[in-house]
Amino acid sequence: MINAWIAAALAAALGAAHALADDEEPPAEAPASAPVLALDAPPSSPLTQTAEVYAAFHQDVNRAGLRELRSGHDLDAVMDSLAAYYQGDRLVDAQIAYAALVAAQHPEFIDAVRAVADYYGMETARAALMHDPIFVTGFMGADLAQDSVVGAIEEDVAHMRQVGERYRQESYSLQRQAWAMRRERDRRERNEALNTAHTRLQARFRRSGEEAEGEPRLRRSGRMGSAVSMFAERPANLPDLPELSVSVGERQITPDERRVGRFLAVAALQSIESGDMSALDTLLSEPAVERCIEWSRLMLQQCIAAGSFRYEDSFCIAAHALNDVAQCLSTAQRQRRNLDHITVSN
Repeated sequence: MINAWIAAALAAALGAAHALADDEEPPAEAPASAPVLALDAPPSSPLTQTAEVYAAFHQDVNRAGLRELRSGHDLDAVMDSLAAYYQGDRLVDAQIAYAALVAAQHPEFIDAVRAVADYYGMETARAALMHDPIFVTGFMGADLAQDSVVGAIEEDVAHMRQVGERYRQESYSLQRQAWAMRRERDRRERNEALNTAHTRLQARFRRSGEEAEGEPRLRRSGRMGSAVSMFAERPANLPDLPELSVSVGERQITPDERRVGRFLAVAALQSIESGDMSALDTLLSEPAVERCIEWSRLMLQQCIAAGSFRYEDSFCIAAHALNDVAQCLSTAQRQRRNLDHITVSN
């Protein structure tokens, strides 16, 4: 029944768009590289506030890439700043919200959603989007919205992996430092700090007009892409990552259609909702990705507990606080591990 409705809705959206094109003189096209932000979300909207946590997280990743490692306190600070995001659903919710803001920059996609909602009613449109978000990927303009979302998320993920590679390499170079070769006899205090890091998180992402120098912000005009693209200062000379190659007969890495569909569905719901956040709250949740991140945090703590020297902490940061979490956040099907069978308990 829902599938039939979606097919009809898509036809209606396509028909409405073509009818408008026939009756009206087409407006001058905006450059493809700079779509207009079409989401009716004021700067203080819950969706924007949630998205700021994602931007703040990548700001902390960027700071980790910039930080000079001169003592064990530097490694502790990096671990704490990242682990603060890894408990509960805050980072997953924030990524979905951020991706929705990116998707909503495509007017053709948002117009198609609104045409469907106007034709069938908002309640019916909401029910269809909630039933199976993947169907929104068939709307007009959804292909461009999807490309923007995947490009933005994967750029952020690639930056995490580059910073992770830097810390992996540091785990070897730090072995020439006396402080990094000092034996750590009891790691319980360090792991307790990681356990409670989330209680000290103050994710502040400043907007235009109120930012301090060097602080990024979510922009309300122009193109909004990856979070890392908004940082004025980026780490220099980060190590290059090996390029992925595809052998004959092997499938290329493709986006997880269901995951990307959820991103687009949130943008669609936000464009037709009148302040009711209940439907959005349901879509701002991905239990499998939450478990993946929680598992990465536990692996980080296990790695710290098993290590004896400070230089090993740098390896733990690379492997679990950065690379594992990057894998969880990726939109690529082959990059994400299947953790549906794992139950994590504290």
